[in-house]
Amino acid sequence: MAENGASSPAQARAERFIWLTARVLEQRRFEYHFLDGGADAVETALAAYLNEDGGYGHALEPDLRGPVSQPLHTAHALTVLDLIGRCGPRQVERICRYLTRISTPDGALPAVHPSLRGYPAAPWVAVTDEPPSALLATGPVVGVLHRNEVWHAWLFRATDFCWQAVEGLEKTHPYEVQAALAFLDGAPDRPRAAAAAQRLGELVREQHLVLLEPGRAGRSPVAEGYAPGEHHFAYDYAPTPGSPARRWFTDAEMDRALDHLASLQGEDGGWPVNCRAWAPGTTLEGRPMATLEALLTLRSYGRLAV
Repeated sequence: MAENGASSPAQARAERFIWLTARVLEQRRFEYHFLDGGADAVETALAAYLNEDGGYGHALEPDLRGPVSQPLHTAHALTVLDLIGRCGPRQVERICRYLTRISTPDGALPAVHPSLRGYPAAPWVAVTDEPPSALLATGPVVGVLHRNEVWHAWLFRATDFCWQAVEGLEKTHPYEVQAALAFLDGAPDRPRAAAAAQRLGELVREQHLVLLEPGRAGRSPVAEGYAPGEHHFAYDYAPTPGSPARRWFTDAEMDRALDHLASLQGEDGGWPVNCRAWAPGTTLEGRPMATLEALLTLRSYGRLAV
């Protein structure tokens, strides 16, 4: 267990869970965020998922199996690099070349590239020969690159796509909202981003895409196509106080959500995966990821008191 200082009971229990169950990447990320570990170790662990084409594969996102590079894997990798301060031009030049090669005709990214065909994937993942552009993959990538002031020719059309997609949203769903927020969090036009975030928050409330009373989960509907119990809470949209979505919620609503998040820690120290389970391995890999996210959110709101 940790020897570099005191930790909260919740963190100590989660640490044991991480050592028992997590992939090397999540172990290294935990070390970086909570045990004064180095960024080099995280980068080395992440490099195991890197392919020669500059993209990331090998089930970095557990719902997409197989070795091939995919946009969602690459978005995940960029997020990891961003959180450890390693998302500079040197790290992302090769990634941007990969993004350019796999882009759709309008310069954005598909959620799933056809190269996934033949490999196992979650049953709701559709593999098509000519996939459309998707905010789900493009938003997080563009947001991270802008936040790190990385400029590449690929970004121009991809940024235009994100603005059009976000500002044109009408009927949406939680994961698309999260992707839109990831873009808005890094978009360089801050007044425009703030206006788009405010409108997005209104959509979330109007379409009941957030459960504001966690105690009513059993009597509340989930988003269309989502699994029973697959609710989204305020912290899913505003994982830090600086998130563009924090203004969507009152202090009381945020406190209720964070109380609920803290209560979800299991007896084994880990947090559950809040999505449909379709294969044993994906749940095993997903729980340490969910645990790390929960810890980071709770800490950002001052909820990991020693």
